Order: sequence, then structure tokens, then C-alpha cells
Amino acid sequence: MNKEDNSYKTISEVVELLNLKSKKSHSIPTHTLRFWEKKFKQIKPKIFLGNRRYYDKKNIELLKKIHFLLKDQGMTIKGVKKILDNKEPLKLDEIDNNSIRTVNLKIKLNKISNIVKSLKKLK
Repeated sequence: MNKEDNSYKTISEVVELLNLKSKKSHSIPTHTLRFWEKKFKQIKPKIFLGNRRYYDKKNIELLKKIHFLLKDQGMTIKGVKKILDNKEPLKLDEIDNNSIRTVNLKIKLNKISNIVKSLKKLK
């Protein structure tokens, strides 16, 4: 069952879209999104019957930005708040974004290296 891109998504569906994973268990960490809702006033999911959260396309794009800045760029919540309050458009493409952190680049290179090693073992 495919939902259209412009339909509302549940909190679990958004967590999967963002590829958020719990480190300790295999459960879906929906608490992360609820925490971000408290920290970032711009996130406003629709809450219908049974207190279930539903996110529209605008909220999902905002969550993608927040995820990118916090997880990929290593920014603090305070820093992300400043960017979101600035109202200027933010590019999610790391190539266009000049603030790529060396640490993140090293981590990504190590991951790629490990994948290449795993592939070589399969031969």
C-alpha cells in the first residue's frame, strides 16, 4: 500500500523516511521526533483522534533539514534553531553546503572502505 507524497504520514513512517534507528534495540525511535517537536516550534504535526501524530509534506521537509543539520552536520540544537529562525532557504545537498565537517567526511569514508572490504571478501 503506497501513500501519495502529499498525504499525511504517521510518526513511524516519518522515522523510517529519516532512517532513524535505535542504537540499543531494533525498535523505531519515535521519541526522537517527539523530542524535536518540543525543541523546534516550527514542527506542527496534526494530532487527531487518539493523540496520533500525522505529518504533512511541509513538516517532513522541515524534519529532514533538522535531521541533516543535527546528525550529518553535527550541529547543536541551539545552532539549528538559529538557522530555522533565520528564514533563509537551506540546501540539504552536502556538496552545495560549504559546512561539511571533516569528522563526518572521515566517518563516511570509513563506512565506504568497510563496504568495499566486505564486497572483496564475497569474491
